[in-house]
Amino acid sequence: MDEIKNDDRPFWETKSLKEMSDEEWELLCDGCGRCCYEKIIEGHGKHEKIFFTRVACNLLDLKTGKCGNYSHRFELVPDCIKLSVKNLQNFDWLPSTCAYRLLSEGKPLPEWHPLVTKNPGSVKSAGVQIKNGVHLKDAKNWDDYLI
Repeated sequence: MDEIKNDDRPFWETKSLKEMSDEEWELLCDGCGRCCYEKIIEGHGKHEKIFFTRVACNLLDLKTGKCGNYSHRFELVPDCIKLSVKNLQNFDWLPSTCAYRLLSEGKPLPEWHPLVTKNPGSVKSAGVQIKNGVHLKDAKNWDDYLI
């Protein structure tokens, strides 16, 4: 029996994260902006617990989920983390819906992901973006903004 090859499958189904080009890597971002929201981490190791908040980086456009200065974000926000193949093992802090985390865990992209729908607005219409976000500069007590 001849092996059937399906070359029509999208790159995220045929390549590992380590095999992707820079352009493919960037396309994985769904634009939800959730990684740009502050997290509270309690405990260590297997007892570590991550609490997500509605407190966003000051550069994040709260309506679009896009960074307001993407090309200079690391210079402007020293705590901004660059996702790369070098830190794949540390993706557990990302939201469970994040394409980078999902693919690193061997899971498929969600049906609302813009690469799947071919619609850049699908993240917003799926309700994935955080509602009622507040910028870091405007947040007093992060506990008031826990999700």
